[in-house]
Amino acid sequence: MIRRPIAARRAALLVALSVVALVAGYTWLSARQHAVNPNDTTIPSWSQLADGAGRVLEPNLRGERMLLMDMQATFGRLFMGLAIGVVGALLLGLHMGAFTGFGWLLTAPISLAALVPPTAALAVFFVVFGLELKMYVAMVAFAVLPVLAQTVHLLVRDWPEELQFKAYTLGASSMEVVWNRMLRTILPQVLDAVRLQIGPALVALLAAEMLVADVGFGYQIRLQQRRLDMAVVYTYLAVLAAFASAANWGLRALQRKLCRWYAGEGTA
Repeated sequence: MIRRPIAARRAALLVALSVVALVAGYTWLSARQHAVNPNDTTIPSWSQLADGAGRVLEPNLRGERMLLMDMQATFGRLFMGLAIGVVGALLLGLHMGAFTGFGWLLTAPISLAALVPPTAALAVFFVVFGLELKMYVAMVAFAVLPVLAQTVHLLVRDWPEELQFKAYTLGASSMEVVWNRMLRTILPQVLDAVRLQIGPALVALLAAEMLVADVGFGYQIRLQQRRLDMAVVYTYLAVLAAFASAANWGLRALQRKLCRWYAGEGTA
């Protein structure tokens, strides 16, 4: 039956089976590749992966660990860009949806910006912001803000009109309706939309780091890929996947805490 719920134990078993299948598939591919070429590094064995992880965590002559330095650079840029993009999207989307004149003024430029791939505009960001921190932050914010602002705009536009009339009847001002009633009602969907923007934000940031950075995940992946040191590349990809999973889980937990009334537990 379509969308029929299943027991929690069975769901956990299916998740475990998917992970086992993924690990087994990689192990088979690696073994097959090393049977042809024992020195192959394109699909590292588990021992090679462990060696790569050890090398990126090994302190250099200055006592610095490569992975930790790159995490600090990349995640710092990402968090700043996401903060600016999410706050900007909330401000624009709420007012675009709530106030018709504001919506007509900004819908066209926001829609146009949402259609421009951030990676295609890299040269523009290099020229306008230079090659310092603000360029990476602007890239992430641009990757997130237009799409998220459109999402918030649509959510506010579809907000039930009877709730607005009830709020006015109880004496609420227009801004109280927007920030106390509208935002509270759409907050679960906004958090879902933020979760879905983590991936595009990382893509934009890593693209910029691959081109011009001298520290960060994008820079390190490009450097190690040229050396065919895929054990290090896969280690970095695993850290990125772990970070994205943790961020996804954290936003889901925040959603459950702030929006206990929301019945969207089945969302991806």
